[in-house]
Amino acid sequence: MRVSFLKRVLVGPPMPLAQARHERLGKSIALAVFSSDAMSSVAYATEEILLILVLAGAAAAHLANPIAVSIAGLLIIVAISYQQTIHAYPNGGGSYIVAHDNLGTVPGLVAAAALLVDYVLTVAVSVAAGVAAITSALPSLQGYKVVLGVLFVAAIALANIRGVRESGRIFAVPTYFFIVSFGVLLVGGFYRMVTGTLEPVTEPPPAAMEALTWFLVLRAFSSGCTAMTGTEAISNGIPAFRAPESRNAAITLAWMAGILATLFVGLTVLASALHVLPSDTETVVSQIARRVFGSGLLYYLIQAATALILVLAANTSFADFPRLSSLLARDRFVPRQFATLGERLVFSNGILVLAGFAALLLVAFRGETHALIPLYAVGVFISFTLSQSGMVHYWWTRRGPGWRHRLAINGTGALATGIVTIVIAATKFTHGAWIVVIVIPMLVVTFLAMHRHYEEVAEALTLDGLEGPPEFQHTVLVLVGDVHRGVVRAVQYARTLAPNATVRAVYVETDPGRTAKLEEKWGAWGLGVPLVVLTSPYRSLLRPLLDYIDHIQARGDDQMVTIVVPEFLPRRWWQHVLHNQTALLVKGALLFRKNTVVADVPYLLKR
Repeated sequence: MRVSFLKRVLVGPPMPLAQARHERLGKSIALAVFSSDAMSSVAYATEEILLILVLAGAAAAHLANPIAVSIAGLLIIVAISYQQTIHAYPNGGGSYIVAHDNLGTVPGLVAAAALLVDYVLTVAVSVAAGVAAITSALPSLQGYKVVLGVLFVAAIALANIRGVRESGRIFAVPTYFFIVSFGVLLVGGFYRMVTGTLEPVTEPPPAAMEALTWFLVLRAFSSGCTAMTGTEAISNGIPAFRAPESRNAAITLAWMAGILATLFVGLTVLASALHVLPSDTETVVSQIARRVFGSGLLYYLIQAATALILVLAANTSFADFPRLSSLLARDRFVPRQFATLGERLVFSNGILVLAGFAALLLVAFRGETHALIPLYAVGVFISFTLSQSGMVHYWWTRRGPGWRHRLAINGTGALATGIVTIVIAATKFTHGAWIVVIVIPMLVVTFLAMHRHYEEVAEALTLDGLEGPPEFQHTVLVLVGDVHRGVVRAVQYARTLAPNATVRAVYVETDPGRTAKLEEKWGAWGLGVPLVVLTSPYRSLLRPLLDYIDHIQARGDDQMVTIVVPEFLPRRWWQHVLHNQTALLVKGALLFRKNTVVADVPYLLKR
């Protein structure tokens, strides 16, 4: 009762299925729910670019601006390409659906595996970066990064389990707070830069550790591409929008791409103008805000907005990971439990699994953003490429109105993201991306194995070719260890199972001295059911019983045996340890036997 009450307080009351149509999202709330991941990357993408460039010395940091502009251009290409997908797949056009429909099963599963891995990394990276923003403003919390990260993941998971609309409301305010705060930061920074009142950092730059090569520039570019993670989320979540779903989703995607590109490029330009370089104790955003606004209220508001959007950015993954898992479950590639809607009309199992894996990553990598980033973005660009390639095939085969124009758009997107995928995999491979490159094929093999299992089960259970169910010869055996009220009740139950069934009681004799007394009591309370005594010279309970069942079933495949197990249940949990768990042992031994049914008849003790 207490557990049920606590669940209602935390999760809320269950919702009827008819309520699902009222859980749809408008564009403003959907922007917060599906775009927080992409928006939040503004807070660390610039820093990741600079972190690589400064390996060649502070002078190389000026390349951050053209790299940021290139990434912004790539973002616009991908956004326009996904708008095509949204209109072509109004019921949800995620990479898995598009690649599976147009390129085949294996490409679809590769896209799905890549996205699932990236969703887990999104949660871990976003939360780790959010905690870094907090510790930049409050250095005393440096030692609690992992604890804070795990607590934030748990809080976001709980908010999502409560339901779509409630999580949308929770995340709308921080998302718009972040957009407004960073807008103010850019306006203030550029105003001071134009008026000449913005003073750059004067600390001595670090010495160059590597030569400035094209490979280093490409590494910086690949690290900055983390700014594009989450771009697909809107096309994956079209069913969550209010009608007309495709039009609202396409508009929201345009808003997201425009805001993200503006904030990302603007922040990178400010970082270059201020000569800001990455630090172990303070984020790039924190340094910029401190230079523009000082250490007053506006600085702390920027840090608060950064921390909130980064922590809550994980919500995009919590919206899409369960939905993608449900699609895979529907197609029999992951356990069916992932397709089950919870009491609050959300895929609760997917939410819990995502939270668990993200928490494990935070613990394994000690909550360090820079340690997690090399694993990041590989998966999402694989899914981008497969999705856009699938759309090229879609337009080429269907050739509807304006198909050439649409094919060119998606073809450009496929080519651009394909090149970037190769760049990211090559430049990040030795820095941790090899883990993702190995995990994705492993997941695909696992998906195929589970699908094969479900197909085999379906084939074994099909009614095709079944001539007719055979007539069973039914034998009911009541296990007797003593004669008491619970046993009498079990015998009563056994006699009601089938009118033509043969009912017997079975007693395994391990102590011959007790047999005569038990037979006497059975004569008085056995309700006319014959008692079979099986001798067990080695005091084994199971072996004589199994041999007796084998003897019955040896008569033919039509011999069905039901084992009735009487079991008395103490009223308090700790009292169970005071009694033998014979019933549990018997049920375990009989669980996988053919033509054998185990029926447990509990008798609840009153005291």
